[in-house]
Amino acid sequence: MTGAPAVPEGRLVLVRHGKTEWSESGQHTGTTDIELTEQGEADAATLPQRLSGFDVGLVLTSPMQRARRTAEIAGFGGAEVDPNLVEWDYGGYEGRTTKDIRAELGYDWAVFEDGVVPGDTPGETVEEVAARASRVLLRAAPVLASRDVLLFGHGHALRILATVFLREQPRFAAKLLLDAGSVSVLEYEREQPAVKMWNSLG
Repeated sequence: MTGAPAVPEGRLVLVRHGKTEWSESGQHTGTTDIELTEQGEADAATLPQRLSGFDVGLVLTSPMQRARRTAEIAGFGGAEVDPNLVEWDYGGYEGRTTKDIRAELGYDWAVFEDGVVPGDTPGETVEEVAARASRVLLRAAPVLASRDVLLFGHGHALRILATVFLREQPRFAAKLLLDAGSVSVLEYEREQPAVKMWNSLG
């Protein structure tokens, strides 16, 4: 006996909500509580089969209706709401596209590199989103010892959560694309956190 802690056997399953009008138009959707489109609901209807192979011990969802509705359609209407799963607070860039922001600023702005400005809400830094993700992972950890955990959330916040799980810098999330309606799986390979599957749409 070495006294080393047991390697968690469970998998962390990240489900990005289905399509919305703003996800299709490329508008930054943080605190705006927008609903799924018909296509978003149809895409979410494929999730029960796609998630059927997991031994689910805990299901958490963002409080936003686009995430809660996706969880409901997926067969997890009883998912626990965790405020730490909300999307990045984009502050003054809420509802705006990258193209529009770049035109205003006059340079190739990128949210992961340049951050946001205050608006109707204060906005968050990438590190603040990562801190929220850490709290989600702490909540999931006891369950992951032996069972799988499902997280229903948002594009940027889930990408940042993945970097925290992988013990990478949160800005590495810029390199992890995540489509609406996608499923991703993180797990442990021996003691190392690793990506099992990423951005699966089928």
